[in-house]
This record gives sequence, structure tokens and C-alpha cells, in this order.
Amino acid sequence: MRRRTLLAAGIAGGLTAALGSTPTPALALASGARPVRHVRPGDSVQAAVDAVDGPGWTIVVHPGTYREVVKVPEDKAGLTLRGATRDPRDVVIVYDNANGTPKPDGSGTYGTAGSATFTSAAPGLTVRDLTLANDWLRADHPDITGTQAVAAYVTGDRSSFGNVRLLAHQDTLFVDTTALDAFDRQYFRHCYIEGDVDFVFGRATAVFEDCHFHTLQRAVDFTPKGMVFAPSTARANPHGILAVRSRITSGAEDGAYKLARPWVPSYETTARPSLVVRDTRIGPGIDAVAPYTDMREQYPWQAMRFREYRNSGPGAVITVPENRPQLTYTEARLNTRRTYLGDWRPYA
Repeated sequence: MRRRTLLAAGIAGGLTAALGSTPTPALALASGARPVRHVRPGDSVQAAVDAVDGPGWTIVVHPGTYREVVKVPEDKAGLTLRGATRDPRDVVIVYDNANGTPKPDGSGTYGTAGSATFTSAAPGLTVRDLTLANDWLRADHPDITGTQAVAAYVTGDRSSFGNVRLLAHQDTLFVDTTALDAFDRQYFRHCYIEGDVDFVFGRATAVFEDCHFHTLQRAVDFTPKGMVFAPSTARANPHGILAVRSRITSGAEDGAYKLARPWVPSYETTARPSLVVRDTRIGPGIDAVAPYTDMREQYPWQAMRFREYRNSGPGAVITVPENRPQLTYTEARLNTRRTYLGDWRPYA
């Protein structure tokens, strides 16, 4: 029950929102142009999202634990969801569905994307100063083999996350796009993301700046215990996942984790995953000799777009050069937040 203990410890005053409680959140008109809706313990975040009736709303969530699934549909463009304080531990949105969890209506299981605690398809989304978590645990459900349990599933162009904690085990953060041929952009800054297997994955153009990735200890007797990244970038997309000026730490033993493996989905076999990790400190938890591995033999990582540049730390030491392809100086100038995000500059 490690996850549930961790979540409860971060809540000021031990406030807890009752499951299924959906009173209408209070509406407050801000002095500026953006209308604001407040969510307090006993309210429902989803009810506040449902009540948004136009673009540009802000939902302020006050300290507490909100045990519910939250879905932001495409028509809630320009929505801002933020914690009321600057400490993301004060506001926790959490639930515990997994890929293999049966749906209450008997129509099957949730699937990977459907397991997400937080889902957004809205363009122009901003999330900041809170925690999104999935506290489903394998040990509690030995009968379930679909163990992916997503904290956040994000599609929609121009989605921005700042000072957000994303907590789960397998498939913590699903950075996806609205369609196979869409190159939706996502930006994460000063975020903390933890998990074990493929816990940052998907086909979006996703930039992680000054973020902290943490691999969890996992009670298995094999290695690798997991991978940090599993991009599934479309072949036509020049930009996949970029991690810059970040750090990677581990709660497991040295060398127990891989940095990445390519995900080529069965529904998009032409994908050519892209990952660049640059100017990042990589701790000893990552296998420095062979930091990449395959998900399937027919799609070897060497055929994908995996590159590094100016990384540091014991997990970044280059001992077998062919196992750690590096950007040239000229290539590095083309792999920046500006080139990935184009005319959208959430970092400005």
C-alpha cells in the first residue's frame, strides 16, 4: 500500500473529498477576463469541468485528496486546472483503475488509455501545482494481467503542465495525439514523474524541461526492471520526446533500469519512435553500458531515432559508443524546445 500512504502524507490537514460527492462548485468571477470556478473538499473536480461553458476558464482546486476520474473533453478549450497553493502535494487527484480492471457495466475492461485518472483532449490545456496519480497496485490484484495504470492521458495540441507530480507504476504518463496523423504538442516544466515500466510513453511531440524522472523499486528478480521512456512517434513527425536539463534518479539498485525502448503499436506499425535526452543528469539506476532495449525484435531500437547530448552522471557514462548514439553540435541546435514547439511558446 506504499502509494496510498505516500499520497495521504502530502495533504495539508488530512482533507479528503468524499467519493461520489458532486455538489456544484462555487463560482467566482475574477477581476480579469478569465472566469474562475473553485473546488473544495466535498466537491467534485469533474463537476467543475462539466460546468465550464466556454473557453478560457480557470478551475482552482483547494487542498485535499479528490478520489475520482477526471475527463476534460475537446470542447473545453483553453482550460486551466490548478492547485490553490504552489505545493503540488497539497492537491491530489487519484483513482485506481488499470488496463485489466473490469468495467462496472460488464462491457469489458478499461484498456490502457481508459485506465487514466486524468484524461484531456482539450487544446490549450494548462495544468499546474497539483498531483495526478493512479494508485492501483499489482500486488493487490494478482488476477489482473493488464497492469498498465495511467495517471494522465493527454491529447490535444498546446497542453502545458507546470509544477505537477505524476505518480503511478506502469505507464504513468501517456503523451498521445488526437489522431495518428496529428503532431500535437505538449510541454512539461518542473514536473516530477515516477513509475517503473514505460512510464513516459506515446506519440506526441512532448518537451520535458527541468523535470525529475524517478524509477521505483520493483519486487521482481529480473532486470531490466523497467524503462523510463517508450516513445511511439509517427514516422512523418520530425519531433518526438525531448528531455532537456532534467534529472533521472532511482529507488532501485544500480543499473536496474533502461533509459528507453521503442514502442511500435500494432495499430501503427509504420511508427519510428523518437527520443532525445540532452543536458540531463542520469543517475546510476540507469544501465550505462546498454541504456536501450527492444520491445519487439522486429523493431530494434537501433533503427529508431534515439539520441543523447551532453548528459552527465554515472548513468550517462559512454563505455560502448554504439550503444549510446550522440547528437552532433549541429544536430543539437535542431533539437530544442523552440524547434519542437514551433510558434507555441509556453516557456516564454
